[in-house]
Amino acid sequence: MLKHAVIPFLVGAGLLASAPFATAATNLVFCSEGSPAGFDPGQYTTGTDFDASAETMFNRLTQFERGGTAVTPGLATKWDISDDGLTYTFHLREGVKFHTTPYFKPTREFNADDVLFTFNRMINKDDPFRKAYPTEFPYFTDMGMDTNITKIDKVDDHTVKFTLKEVDAAFIQNMAMSFASIQSAEYAAQLLKEGKAADINQKPIGTGPFVFKSYQKDSNIRYTGNKDYWKPEDVKIDNLIFAITTDPSVRIQKLKKNECQVTLFPRPADLAALKADPALKMPDQAGFNLGYIAYNVMDKVKGSNEPNPLADLRVRQALDMAVNKPQIIDSVYQGAGQLAVNAMPPTQWSYDTTIKDAKYDPEKAKQLLKEAGVKEGTEIVLWAMPVQRPYNPNAKLMAEMLQSDWKKIGLNVKIQSYEWGEYIKRSKGGENQAMIIGWSGDNGDPDNWLNVLFGCDSLSGNNFSKWCDKKFDGLVKEAKRTTDQAKRTELYKEAQHVLKDAVPMTPIAHSTVYQPMRANVQDFKISPFGLNSFYGVSVSK
Repeated sequence: MLKHAVIPFLVGAGLLASAPFATAATNLVFCSEGSPAGFDPGQYTTGTDFDASAETMFNRLTQFERGGTAVTPGLATKWDISDDGLTYTFHLREGVKFHTTPYFKPTREFNADDVLFTFNRMINKDDPFRKAYPTEFPYFTDMGMDTNITKIDKVDDHTVKFTLKEVDAAFIQNMAMSFASIQSAEYAAQLLKEGKAADINQKPIGTGPFVFKSYQKDSNIRYTGNKDYWKPEDVKIDNLIFAITTDPSVRIQKLKKNECQVTLFPRPADLAALKADPALKMPDQAGFNLGYIAYNVMDKVKGSNEPNPLADLRVRQALDMAVNKPQIIDSVYQGAGQLAVNAMPPTQWSYDTTIKDAKYDPEKAKQLLKEAGVKEGTEIVLWAMPVQRPYNPNAKLMAEMLQSDWKKIGLNVKIQSYEWGEYIKRSKGGENQAMIIGWSGDNGDPDNWLNVLFGCDSLSGNNFSKWCDKKFDGLVKEAKRTTDQAKRTELYKEAQHVLKDAVPMTPIAHSTVYQPMRANVQDFKISPFGLNSFYGVSVSK
């Protein structure tokens, strides 16, 4: 176990100065990349938010195996699916306790009421708790679950039945996703009575392996191991600390000094030195991700009275064929990226290998802009992410390279950025024009790429292009309504062609994921979904 070596840093940094734990405690510091927007998983869509909430403090009815895409039992020990595929009956785990904290002491164990509260709040805008704390649930609505779940019945304290309007081939996988984390109905009732419903997002209560202690924005999040966890073998860390460190070079310095034991998103330029350090180890795997440029196709960008040139297909085609992808992959990914052609990675079943990129052709791009009436010197605003993500190690550099590429076809590109939470919020609101963004798969199903990122139901969520095509939308919805994988594959392939022709985005790369850590960290699993989970992880001497 890691003992005294970690404590001087923690006390010096003020992270655990007031934490009275024994010297034999096992402590792990994770140098994370950004501050979460909150701790209510249903409200968010980014890995930064899910790492700090769903992966630490919550459970779902179904869960993904650590490091894989297979669905395993979670708060439901088993489930039954009706012959018509419209009814799912979940048999709930007994003996599960919600967290006890200074602000909440549960009087009962987890039961069906908690499941009903969790999902009814997302479905019903008139739910009392939602009226007291109005918020949106973008993942849930982006996938159409708010309209497809027609009712949820409590059969008994440990049995819940979901009835669907239409077959959803990915329903069990969706229920394992972070947004479906189960909240405490008893805690919600307490907050409602106290007039503090918004605290559900700041003072979280879950059933997960770690219990929330404190949060200091842009500095740290502190958790303690859940001694009452229903799967005790998964809790091997007494004190888990997220040291929020936005600068990738500082994260690596802290790792080398043993001031943190796990970090993420190393710069490509640092990879060789990290691999050579005997005090470290750096597992890696092909990324189940995509870095891309989203083009806002609306006639006017929100907040602007000027016509949006990107609403014209010819302009988007010009931008797309003027991007020098190989050069970007060489400079930004530095050997740790694979050129992307489609809106999902090649490892995703139903990926269409027949689709090809438009040829890199700046001269033809100029001609298209001329045909569209776009004058030379027209300004395009390109948003660049302020943080590293699994799918993009350096959005600032990528933006500068795109600025250069598009200048060659006569466009003036203004690069703009915001704090990460604001970046996502504003882009969901349609304020972006062109933007650098990306995605890590969430559940291993094609719907999680095509529908969530480009479906009409996602226009106020992760569809940053604000592109709604009836043919495309019909194809992905039909694919979701059948359980025949061959038929689904056929439909998704056709949808990929529609998407490619409409150019609401330019795929750039699939990034290899590297996870630097100290050599004494045991059993950490890289998630294919770009998440960081510490249950089951231990630290040896």
